[in-house]
Parts: sequence; structure tokens; C-alpha cells
Amino acid sequence: MGIFDFLKGQFIEVIEWLDGTGDMVYRFPVYDNAIKMGAKLVVRESQAAIFVNEGQIADVFGPGTYTLSTQNLPVLTALRSWKYGFNSPFKADVYFVSTRNFTQLKWGTTNPVLMRDAEFGMVRLRGYGTYALRVGDPALFLKEIFGTQASFSAESIAGYLKSLIVSGVSDLLGESRIPAIDLAASYDELGQTAAAKLQPRFAAMGLSLTALTVENLSLPEEVEKAVDRRSSMGVVGNLDTYLKYQSAEAVREAANNPGGDAGAGIGLGAGMAMGQALGRALAGQGEPAAADNAAASAPGAAGAAARSDGPPSGGQPARGGEAPAGGAPADRSAATPEATAKKFCSECGQPLAPGAKFCSNCGTKV
Repeated sequence: MGIFDFLKGQFIEVIEWLDGTGDMVYRFPVYDNAIKMGAKLVVRESQAAIFVNEGQIADVFGPGTYTLSTQNLPVLTALRSWKYGFNSPFKADVYFVSTRNFTQLKWGTTNPVLMRDAEFGMVRLRGYGTYALRVGDPALFLKEIFGTQASFSAESIAGYLKSLIVSGVSDLLGESRIPAIDLAASYDELGQTAAAKLQPRFAAMGLSLTALTVENLSLPEEVEKAVDRRSSMGVVGNLDTYLKYQSAEAVREAANNPGGDAGAGIGLGAGMAMGQALGRALAGQGEPAAADNAAASAPGAAGAAARSDGPPSGGQPARGGEAPAGGAPADRSAATPEATAKKFCSECGQPLAPGAKFCSNCGTKV
């Protein structure tokens, strides 16, 4: 093999990129090798090939197979001043750019976002989610973002893109004025609106934001606890009924654990509460009896008043008045209305036996 055949073997005849790394950009290695005029350029689907001459973008190729010549390299031909047909090898930087969709890229708030809520006032929100992007303009992307790097991945600009997304979502939350309680019902709408709002910023870098998902927007822990307490009160409903239910449950627990100190204390408290309720009930039953006592004593008083006005039609003085005809004074203790009226127990309202010192029903002293 002669020296000419050896040098000819060093010329690059096929230019292609078998993407197995997941990178966004790949620089074809032509640093020491020259590209043969008439070489094959293979650009697969979801790829673009960019020829760069001395740092200046020349020709951009979409998917397809090309035979390199001065006819399909018009910009590079003009830059190299190939005025006539030129078949010798040449050198140029070739970059392959992946135009596929890059998914499952994550965004999230580094610090809580302060916002004004109609119900809670000033609150801090944390949020996170995912987004997807693709290269929309390969030449602009090369110029604005990755420059002359040999390779480039989506993670290389993830921090910058995340800051853009957080800024856009925070601004959108402030403008939407959606109550913090209702944010969960608006995740889809917020994601779509945020993607449309951020699209111009991505397009300025040659990128296209194809999707943005809001997975969670959370309140601080203390606010969430307050919301939980308010929800619990809403579930309880009538507080008085709930307290009665709790007391009944406490009595049941104390009965199941009679030896425990806590059970004894609960049982004592519940017993006192039940005793007070029973006392109020008995007092309520005694009120009608007292009314009956007053009603029973009223006729006697009226009769006494009628007898004190004057003698009856027979001309005899009433009992309890002047002495009868025999001249002996009448027994006033037997004739007074107080002696003849029935007495009732002031505690339980039951009738008392004449001369009784204690109530035969409840034992109360009279």
C-alpha cells in the first residue's frame, strides 16, 4: 500500500451519530481527520446535523442521507470561496443535535413562594413537578446555549430552566388568585397556562417547552394542621352532641378498665355529670308538685277569708272566731287552714303524713 492509499484511508467517508448516550448534542470527531468530498452524511429521525466553519454556522441538515458536494453545502462553499468544483478533502466541525422530546425533567421550588390568600392571608407555598422539552431551532440552540462543547445534555441547563419555570409558576399563582384550598383542583390548568406563558423564553434559546406538569403545591406544616383541625370540626357537626358521645365513650372505657387510675377519674367525672343531670331532672319533676301544693292551699285560704267576713246564715260565728254559745274558746290549732291543708315534701313533692318529721319517699327532713 502506497502513501497515497494510506492518506486516502484517513479521509472520513461516512458521517453519522448513533445516539446511545441520551445527550442533546454530539460533536462528530473530525479534529485530525479531513472529510472527503462526496462523503455520505446520514441524519436520522429526531436529529439535525450542523456544519460549522471556523466557529461560524454554515449548513444545517434535517433527517435524510446526503452526498456532500459543493451543491448541497452552499454556505460552506461560499465561506471557503469554492468558486469552482472542488473535490479535495476539507475540514469542518460537524454537530449532531437531537430533536427528540426530553421528558421527566424535574422542577421544584428551592425556597417557599410567598403569596396572598383570601382565606389564610399571607401563606408560603412549595411546589414541584415535571416538564418536557425539545430542540426547536438547532442553529439557534447551538449559538445561544452549548457553543463548541463536544457533548451536551439536558441536565447541563436543568438548573437554569428550573429557575425559569419556578419564576413563571410563581407569577402565575399570584395573578390567578386561586384560593390555596382550591389549588389541587387546578393543577392541569396551571400546568397548561404556565407552559404557554414560558414558551417565548424557551423559544429564545431554540427550545420548545412541550409539557409542564404541576404535581403538588403544598402549604406549610402549621397551616396544614390548622386546616386539619377545621376539617375535624366540620365533621363533628353539633358540638354538644359530640361531647355527650365522648362522655358516653369515656364511661364505657372506664367500665372496661375499672382498675385503672385514668378510668377511675373518668368514671368519677362522668358520674358527677350524670348526677347533676339527674338532679336537674328531679327538680323539674318537683315543680308541678309545688304548683299543686299552692293550688290546694288556695281554696282553704279563700274559705278562711269568706268565713272571717261575718257569720253564716244560721247566725253562729265561724270556727276560729268568738267563743261558741257554751262560752268555751274554740281549739284554734284545729280550726286554722294551715292545720287542715296537706303538706308536701319540698324535695320530691310527695304528700307528707300529718305530723311527719321526714319524707317517707326521699327521707328529706321537713
